[in-house]
Parts: sequence; C-alpha cells; structure tokens
Amino acid sequence: MDLSNITPAKGSTHHEKRIGRGQGSGHGGTSTRGHKGAQSRSGYSRKRGFEGGQMPLQRRLPKYGFTNTNKVEYKAINLGLLDKLATAAKLTEITPEEMYAAGLISKNDVVKVLAFGTLSTKINVKAHAFSASAKAAIEGLGGTVTTL
Repeated sequence: MDLSNITPAKGSTHHEKRIGRGQGSGHGGTSTRGHKGAQSRSGYSRKRGFEGGQMPLQRRLPKYGFTNTNKVEYKAINLGLLDKLATAAKLTEITPEEMYAAGLISKNDVVKVLAFGTLSTKINVKAHAFSASAKAAIEGLGGTVTTL
C-alpha cells in the first residue's frame, strides 16, 4: 500500500447534489430553493443577526451606558517587578523597551508604574504614568522618574 492507491473509507464520501440541471435530475425547476421569497432569488445574502423577520435580539435588548472612546488603558507594573528586572539584568535605567524585551508588556502597551513591592536599588524609570507613592519611592532612593 502506498499513496498512489489509497481511497476514502466506504460510505464516507457522498455525491454532490447537482441542482439546476433539469427536471430529470430531481433538482430542476426551483432548484431546491422553494417558491418566491428572498432566499429564492439570486444575489440573496442573509444579513448578520437576521432572524427571519422576527425583531433581532440586538434590537430587543435595552441599551444603556456609555463607552468613553478617549479612555487610556494602562498596563500596571509594580515596583517589585521593576526591582527584579533591574537586579536580574543589572539595569540602571528601565524603559518600556526593556520591559517589552523582558516580556512584562506587549509592544503597544501604555505603562503605569504602581508602588506595590519594594525597591532596593537606585534606578531611573521611564514610563507613561506613575502613582504618587511609586514616584516618591523611586525618588527616595535617588532615582529619577521620566513621564513619556
């Protein structure tokens, strides 16, 4: 047995229903589309969420709330994590590029440094935002804080 003589298992394949090939085929006339109506016409395509004329779920449910399009979603990075990164990689300055290289953030994340954990070494941190306590902790050890 090789690739040139293998076939599908018996009963696993079916013949394609050939429609629109005359009355003798059993699928002539309306070609299995029924009589009249949108689905019988050429060019018909059902719209997303269409429920056969019933009021769609998306229109039946009440609408409420508000989505602020200007909201900035920050990726929170704690001081303890920055301390680990600084000691492991022997860094004196930490930027979003270093955080990305270490796998802490994704490419386009906006970073906010929070004060959870402790900082043991003097480091210079560049990020998009800082909590007041994180800023105080970094500057308390002689490091600098730069907001991007």
